[in-house]
Amino acid sequence: MTQRLPLSVFIIAKNEADRIPSAIKSVIDWVDEVIVIDSGSTDETVAVSETLGAKVIHNDWPGYGPQKRFGEDQCRNDWLLNLDADEEITPELAEEIKAKFADNSYQSADAWRIMIRDVFAHEASPAPWAYGYHQIRLYDRRKGRFSASTVHDTVRPEEGARLSNLNGVMAHRSDRSLEFQVGKYNRYSDMQVADMRARGRKLSRLRLLTEFPVSFFKGYFARRYWKYGWWGVILAINYAHGRFLRIAKAYEAELLDTRAKH
Repeated sequence: MTQRLPLSVFIIAKNEADRIPSAIKSVIDWVDEVIVIDSGSTDETVAVSETLGAKVIHNDWPGYGPQKRFGEDQCRNDWLLNLDADEEITPELAEEIKAKFADNSYQSADAWRIMIRDVFAHEASPAPWAYGYHQIRLYDRRKGRFSASTVHDTVRPEEGARLSNLNGVMAHRSDRSLEFQVGKYNRYSDMQVADMRARGRKLSRLRLLTEFPVSFFKGYFARRYWKYGWWGVILAINYAHGRFLRIAKAYEAELLDTRAKH
């Protein structure tokens, strides 16, 4: 039997029966515990997670940051590994983490950043050029925790915490389909606008003209979507539209405010 690491994995989820098995299976055999925080799934997420060996705890949805902070509080270990339901630890990353716990070198940092790379439905694994970003996902909760933001879910390390990077990659199956992707951009833009308004932030109206072309350029070239061929054109257009939506909805909210005052 593989020795389990003194490491708690927590995953927030809702209606993820089709994707969460990959996340759980990628860690269940070598970590101390896997905890799924479910916010009211109506599909088989709870049953599937429990069948695979995870502990499921219900918590009504309070927002991204607060939900992940709730997840942190349910773990029995101080060292935590956070996954989203649409992510999975690649075999190479799993071996790297195991090796660091085997020789205690994981303690050379208080928080480890992991490269998270996109994988699309027609792909088995991330392309070498796939868009990715570093994010703290393996960390000592005594030295940092997720932020309380309802929109942004990022670990905030304490002042003086030691940070380092792992070499392995986490696979991110963010989009089930184009239909799902468009719906996600629509929902997320609503949350972004609500967050901006709560903070009193206003965006320049000139961005109604610039946001789409600038974002298309960023997606197609900076994110290297061009390497996907025609699929990359679709990705860049959808990315640009998602960025444009938050600008358009913020302006719409201003117009409604003006009408309400008259």
